[in-house]
Amino acid sequence: MTHWMKTGRDVLLDPSLNRSTGFTESQKEALALTGLVPDAVETLELQLTRVLSHLDHKSSDLERYIYLTNLLDHNETLFFKVIMSDPTRFLPIVYDPTIGEACLKFGHIYRQPRGLYLSIERRGKVREVLRNWPEKDVRVLCVTNGGRILGLGDLGANGMGIPIGKLQLYTAAAGVSPRGLLPMLLDAGTNNEELLNDPLYLGLRRKRPPTKELYAFVDEFVEAVQEVFPGCCIHFEDWTGVDAVHLLARYRDKVCCYNDDVQGTAGITLAGMLNACRAKGTKLRDESFLFLGAGSAGIGLADLLCAALVEEGLTLEAARAKVHMFDVVGLLEASRTDLVDFQKPYAHPHAPMARADLAKAVLEFQPTTLIGVSTTGGAFDREVVEAMAKVNARPVIMALSNPTEKAECTPGDAYAWSGGRALFAAGVQFDPVTYDGRTYLPGQANNFYIFPAVGMAIVATKARRVTDRMFIRAARAVAARVTSDQLAHGLLYPLQADILETEIKTAASVAELVFDDGLAGIDRPGDIEAFIRSQVYVPAYSH
Repeated sequence: MTHWMKTGRDVLLDPSLNRSTGFTESQKEALALTGLVPDAVETLELQLTRVLSHLDHKSSDLERYIYLTNLLDHNETLFFKVIMSDPTRFLPIVYDPTIGEACLKFGHIYRQPRGLYLSIERRGKVREVLRNWPEKDVRVLCVTNGGRILGLGDLGANGMGIPIGKLQLYTAAAGVSPRGLLPMLLDAGTNNEELLNDPLYLGLRRKRPPTKELYAFVDEFVEAVQEVFPGCCIHFEDWTGVDAVHLLARYRDKVCCYNDDVQGTAGITLAGMLNACRAKGTKLRDESFLFLGAGSAGIGLADLLCAALVEEGLTLEAARAKVHMFDVVGLLEASRTDLVDFQKPYAHPHAPMARADLAKAVLEFQPTTLIGVSTTGGAFDREVVEAMAKVNARPVIMALSNPTEKAECTPGDAYAWSGGRALFAAGVQFDPVTYDGRTYLPGQANNFYIFPAVGMAIVATKARRVTDRMFIRAARAVAARVTSDQLAHGLLYPLQADILETEIKTAASVAELVFDDGLAGIDRPGDIEAFIRSQVYVPAYSH
């Protein structure tokens, strides 16, 4: 029992140690737990049965989310046993789409703290705050400032639900040990007046600072992480679009970091595109793309697509020529003076077009693929989808915005308006659709196929940097997990029920690239996949 550093109620209050009714008689004696827990000694499987029964009696997924969060706060092993027992059922509860509602109500459903809260008012003392975290070997730190949560906008401190949920997916989807994962909120205020006036809001009651002040704060944070948690990868999540792109560029060549909204979203979209090409019998270089949405996700996606096209032999200029983009104003074109730096490579010479001209743009540019990252529900209306079907035998339609009500199109509409010819994916999960006597399986282009596997590769190899090549490699590995039969039913992504095996294979492929590119902090093992499997966390009570 030498690995048990606590006894008595201290054990029961530590979710990484607590087994509730799972302690053996000898453990109860050794840990001074006799009488503090029931006499029964239950297996993890029996405890799982009880939890599933509890969940069946909850009236909504938000209530199930609250219950599971409480379970995580008390028994980490049992929590992950539940999630990993049926990922198809539970991933949408602990993350998207339920997480959106949870973040909107975060201060109202709050039970107890999880993660680290770093206020901009602690400037000059960031290192001291980081040192308050009890786990010293932090391997991945997922951090948000709540600036752009899903498609819901500025939620300030309510956005803390996102890094908490993202890191749960590292473990549940890819088997990364939860011990070295740290969710963080960099609280620099919020411009959301409703939250500032909410008495139960948990964040700073002030407006967001100017960019220069914010970036100075983030600089101090990034520098402090290198000192307090050496070897830690910083996962930026749900920052405002301009900040997401600029902060990634600021740090990516200096420290181990990445932005999931920029690179993870791009990776999973690329995976879907690769399988759309398989279904059509084309190559990626044969495709052309029209985006609705030109923020951090859209630009990151376009950049990664272009990088993949360069890998297939195109010049970067030729790859970018295949991409046209609309933002809230209209077409990105060369005469516009309101574009930010990262949008300009996609502003080609063309007459101005308003956002309302999307269907007209489809007929003019004749893209093979329509991608939505606009957070505008229903933006791909009948006119737009029918235009895509008019210029393509198999139009590819990817409505990636979430939560559900933000999706640019539903699969039912996409299949109906294209006469059943569309290859469709969304950012959220939709049920199978029957159209004209045939059943289609709309895939979910969710980042959780990508970032946990990349995270596992980073943690296992102790990678010094994170590159776009890693996300391209991950996309190809994820795409390869879809069978020909699944493709025939319109499925562009692997089944969620098999997500752990998909991510282990993907992590091994990414890890191979880390070694090939000389970015690993350890010696190369003889069998990389076996090495990754040896790192996988399994929720079980050790002896």
